[in-house]
Amino acid sequence: MSTPRRVLIGDDEALVRAGIRAVLGADPGIEVVAEASDGRAVVTAALAHRPDVVLLDLNMPAHDGFGALDELSRVLPSSRVLVLTTFGDDDSIRRALSAGAAGFVLKASDPRELIGAVHAVGDGAAFLSPRVTQRVLARFRDAVSAPAVDERIAVLTCRERDVLALLARGLPNSDIGRRLFLTEGTVKGHVTAIMGKLGVANRVQAALIGHDAGLTR
Repeated sequence: MSTPRRVLIGDDEALVRAGIRAVLGADPGIEVVAEASDGRAVVTAALAHRPDVVLLDLNMPAHDGFGALDELSRVLPSSRVLVLTTFGDDDSIRRALSAGAAGFVLKASDPRELIGAVHAVGDGAAFLSPRVTQRVLARFRDAVSAPAVDERIAVLTCRERDVLALLARGLPNSDIGRRLFLTEGTVKGHVTAIMGKLGVANRVQAALIGHDAGLTR
């Protein structure tokens, strides 16, 4: 049996944390290793437990979720952050993804979606709740014209375009490697190069560019 995905829950409401713990506890592949009720406590607990995934609420006291996300991206990049919040507004989505969030799930989502999101983010894939995806894509299309997207894609090598196409489908590095007959380390190197060439901060933003460029078709 594989090692369970280790998760830290960061939310200021005890009842919400208990509910999330109950949902995740139904999956034997997930282990909740710690909880925290404010942003500073999230960072402290993450450094102590080194979880695979941090489930992070954005609206918390004492160093809110955005501050915690920014700090975690700097001091503990190995822990993937999955934002879990009631906020679905464009500014919150933009700020969270720009700060390095690997995924974004609304609290109103189906419990199965939350479990799937934890596994996807833990595997190294990007995950956006379907309702969030539509808003992000709409905002992205407003911000970047089709010619501009084509120009950014044009700087990629053929292999990087192959990797980006699979990245845009939400596949983790391990699956991309298997499909392209590459080692996971080689895929990671390609993803880093792709993000640099596209001028984006994380793989979610790169995936959105690949999606909008039609590489998933």
